[in-house]
Amino acid sequence: MRKTLTVGLIAMIAMYFLGGMSARHEIFPWPQLSALRKMVGGQKAAAPSRYKFDDKERLIGDETKTPVTCPVQTDRTAVLLILGQSNAANDGGQRHRSNYGPHVVNAFDSKCFIAASPLLGSTDTKGEYWTLLGNDLIASGQNDSVVLAPLAYSGSPVARWATGGDINPVLIDTIKQLQDSGYRITSVLWVQGEADLVLGTTAQAYQERFISMVDTLRQHGVEAPVYISIASKCLEPSNGGFKEHIPDNAIVQAQVALSKSGHGIREGVNSDALLDGDDRYDDCHIGGSGAEKVSRAWLNILGGDRRLETSR
Repeated sequence: MRKTLTVGLIAMIAMYFLGGMSARHEIFPWPQLSALRKMVGGQKAAAPSRYKFDDKERLIGDETKTPVTCPVQTDRTAVLLILGQSNAANDGGQRHRSNYGPHVVNAFDSKCFIAASPLLGSTDTKGEYWTLLGNDLIASGQNDSVVLAPLAYSGSPVARWATGGDINPVLIDTIKQLQDSGYRITSVLWVQGEADLVLGTTAQAYQERFISMVDTLRQHGVEAPVYISIASKCLEPSNGGFKEHIPDNAIVQAQVALSKSGHGIREGVNSDALLDGDDRYDDCHIGGSGAEKVSRAWLNILGGDRRLETSR
């Protein structure tokens, strides 16, 4: 009897460790048993979410959004086409919402919604600072209404935006939707570069691909200035970046050169220089204090250019 119990105990221990190793390393019999369980019991349904995404993980629906009539554009309306990667998308550390109701809107799919993080049209579901910029533009008296049209993909290199890239047709469609809604884009804001630094994109290649994207804008009737941010800093391997940042790198060199090249391209916010470690909540993405700094910087750039054009 004692011998039988001992053998049984040893067998149970062996089965326990075999099961653990099988599950951990996905070796027989765990995958087979797991598949059998799914066949018998069915796949567990995903928990419901307020969010809806497209096949590229861009946010295209949010049950909490408040639809409104799109504001009529006047000479005091800012229509901002927002392009780039995660620091232009919904990856911010602080959420914001319109302080002016339907005077700051998120335009998406030929509809308008009161602006509130996360914005439809970009990837992810965290915070962003474009709504804060919209509030600041109205509070400063520069604009009476602001239309935010974001199209930003986390981790996207510039090649995806150039002609032949998979985002280029989405860009064209976004432009068309705005135009069909009666909007003339007043500024294009580009915040991107971190992915290309990691990929080792050369300065020449970056410039060529960016110009290709600008050509797409021009070919489809966008005459607005294109503001290119100086953005290449995203630290730590957990973010896909490096441990340390070299300020004078190929991407920054390309961005500075592009801002001086004409073609309606102007220098945007230099987030590499503007933000310190406390402004990035994970050494890469922009937190609450960083959002305030970046919004003020964009406000000053857009306001300065508006005053210059008005004085001409």
